[in-house]
Amino acid sequence: MDLTPHLRGLGAPKKYAKGEYLFSAGEKAEGFYFVVAGEIRAFTMDERGREVEVVRLRPGDFLGEAVALAGGSYPLYAQAVRDSRVLYFDGRRVLAGMSRDPAAARFFVELLARKCLVLNERIEALGLQTVRQRIVQYLLSRCSGRGACLVELAVKKTDLARLLGTVPETLSRNLRQLQEEGLIEVKGRKIRVLDCSKLRGGLAG
Repeated sequence: MDLTPHLRGLGAPKKYAKGEYLFSAGEKAEGFYFVVAGEIRAFTMDERGREVEVVRLRPGDFLGEAVALAGGSYPLYAQAVRDSRVLYFDGRRVLAGMSRDPAAARFFVELLARKCLVLNERIEALGLQTVRQRIVQYLLSRCSGRGACLVELAVKKTDLARLLGTVPETLSRNLRQLQEEGLIEVKGRKIRVLDCSKLRGGLAG
């Protein structure tokens, strides 16, 4: 996502070294972030204190905008995967800018609306799609759409299973089945889609 110079002017540039935290879970969300360069991971902790990665943010992604504009607390931890540059948007400043600038107000309202649509689509997918269909959709969303492509998982398979609303055993069984059908090849965290169009046909399976 590209920002206009005016919108960029609402944000303050910040740098984070690899391993540095942007914020922690439970911390009051006074602002949100736009990734300019680098990579940020957002994660939570399970009941045993183990990290569970939720999403990775790359250049063009926003992080924390909904909770910051609502005046809540961050539900996750955010940490730089490598040296990163971001724009930090103070929530109060953005709200004040939105009251003066209809274009800024429209941008951030549309941003929040898109996030709601993505969340609704995910909830619907988890409720209506089979695990196989969720896996196929996940892989296709990271493919070019034509021919073969290589998908490198940004998270462990255990965390991917949680992301797709299943358990590791079921995820592994479905990946193995797709591989036996000649649709993919799995080597660790690398999954080679042999033919995107054929994999898309596997949605009905």
